[in-house]
Amino acid sequence: MDIRARRIFRLSLTTALALAIAYAMGGIFAFLAPLFAFILTLKPAPPMGIRGLLAVVIIISLTTGTGLLLVPMLMHYPVSAMLLAALGLYLSAYLTLHLHQAALGMFVALGTSLISTAGLYNFTMGSELVQALAGGMAIAIISQWLVYPFFPEPSGTAGSTPDQPPPDPRESRWIAMRSTLIVLPVYFMALTNPSLYMAAIMKSISLGQQASELDARHAGRELLGSTFLAGFYAMAVWVGLSILPNLWMFFLWILLAGIHIGAKIYGALPTRLSPSFWVNVMTTLLILIGPAVADVSSGKDVYMASFVRLGLFIFVSLYAWVTLSMLDAWRHRQMNRHLQPEPS
Repeated sequence: MDIRARRIFRLSLTTALALAIAYAMGGIFAFLAPLFAFILTLKPAPPMGIRGLLAVVIIISLTTGTGLLLVPMLMHYPVSAMLLAALGLYLSAYLTLHLHQAALGMFVALGTSLISTAGLYNFTMGSELVQALAGGMAIAIISQWLVYPFFPEPSGTAGSTPDQPPPDPRESRWIAMRSTLIVLPVYFMALTNPSLYMAAIMKSISLGQQASELDARHAGRELLGSTFLAGFYAMAVWVGLSILPNLWMFFLWILLAGIHIGAKIYGALPTRLSPSFWVNVMTTLLILIGPAVADVSSGKDVYMASFVRLGLFIFVSLYAWVTLSMLDAWRHRQMNRHLQPEPS
């Protein structure tokens, strides 16, 4: 089998299998498992072993559990807590950019923002969310164990990545600051209504990581375009699922969407858009469709809730684009001012 086909089927089947296992177990945040499975399987490498799984679960519990420590501070010392949250978001972006610890940076960001927000709304929910994050990662890794033997990487290519030049510390600090400013206002809004903005926080964290690789010229197409397209994918999956609403059909529709988007990511289907664009489409699709399924069981109006959620995602994407453009324009002006010769 062609190496691109192996990667496409491994990515889509691992994501769909993690979704089926998580929803069969009945977790309240079941959509986290396929999201983690998709992120982990993007890299063409064998899955981690049992020791790696245990280490990851411990790291997730520690990094996200620190968000619960912010809850009493948010209630009694809100200014200090918000400054600590800003520091945590900056640290998470710096870990991702400068130290190339993307998974660790993501969980620091989730603990700082998502867990503290959920804990402020309901401390029990915050504790359950920490358990759901660790459990979702475990399900994702187990799904990798089950799928990888059928679609392994050819010998000599597994885990091979080109050497990257060491990052410039000043550039890393600047991009980390830019990423923090994208996530922080959404976090502040979520503190006023945690139940409404929790999904928007996850979207802003995803955008903050994606914006680290973008410039202002391509940010609009990458950030807004991928969000709109994810909305169309989510509607297509929902219409297909409404024909026969059961877990196996959910599994099959996510598998089909994963195959099509994976083919775009790995270049099997021609596209003018970057792989990061399609990665953001799939992550946004999972963040949209998962809460929509949960809305059915809770008796909410699915269409209205999904419309509000998608509107928030578009607003967050638009804000990220405007922030990115303004900060880059300001920085270019400052650099040009320093480069101009002083009058004699």
